[in-house]
Amino acid sequence: MSPLSGVINESWQLYKTHVRHLLTIAFIIYVITAIISAALQEIGGFFGLLLAELITIIAVFLLQAALVKAVQDVRDGRADLSVGQTFSSATPYIASVAGASILAGIAIVFGLILLIIPGLALITIWCLIVPVIVLEQTGALASFGRSLQLVRGYFWNVFGTLFLVWLIMIAVGIVLGAIFAFMPHLLGHFLSQVISGTLVAPFIALVVTLMYFRLVAAPAGGPVGAGGQYGNQNPYDSAAPGTFGGGQGGGQYGGGGYPPPGQQGGGFQQSGPPPEGGFPPSAG
Repeated sequence: MSPLSGVINESWQLYKTHVRHLLTIAFIIYVITAIISAALQEIGGFFGLLLAELITIIAVFLLQAALVKAVQDVRDGRADLSVGQTFSSATPYIASVAGASILAGIAIVFGLILLIIPGLALITIWCLIVPVIVLEQTGALASFGRSLQLVRGYFWNVFGTLFLVWLIMIAVGIVLGAIFAFMPHLLGHFLSQVISGTLVAPFIALVVTLMYFRLVAAPAGGPVGAGGQYGNQNPYDSAAPGTFGGGQGGGQYGGGGYPPPGQQGGGFQQSGPPPEGGFPPSAG
């Protein structure tokens, strides 16, 4: 069985459980960014427009890193970090996330322009670069190889999951577009940007970050053995509570997420919330 089986459902359950916390993080970034950008564009002319774009880009990277930290935090069933603490813990990774995202964006755009398929392939194999940077403290360039290492053997599972997320994003965009279609253009665009971003960004972060955790716990290069068994065949093997691995014989993906703290299953064993320092640095 695919290690990503049920990841959309698990993401949705966490989204509903922690909706106030996750949406608050996204809403703060989108509202502040939208207000500052609008003000700069109105009073700053061309220079103001460039400055607004720069602020928007920085805000997007901060939001990505913050949401990954937030997902890591709530996976044990509770939000231990406040909104301010979440932003503070994500700030050190902005530069690396920005560098990796810009490089990936350029390559993906060229891939989509050329033949579309190369672009889709790059989106798939590099979809984990932000979780890798934030959770493993990996550098920007090294995150590409690490993301590829995790996706290898599960390409179509990852692609299928991302495709479902894309369909959900389209549906949300259509609904919001219809709601704001009768408002003045500037107001409708502002509200659509803030609300759609606030609603969608946390869910995307949940899916991508949970995929990261599942693929870390899965054997490198694809499933081995019969019946979907996943043993201690990943860089984070350990029988000790609170570490990757799964103890004796590993765990088994049963189609729906990770076990509660202190229980074994899903290739992950945990006796409490993940340590603040994140997860062990990449061995590769």
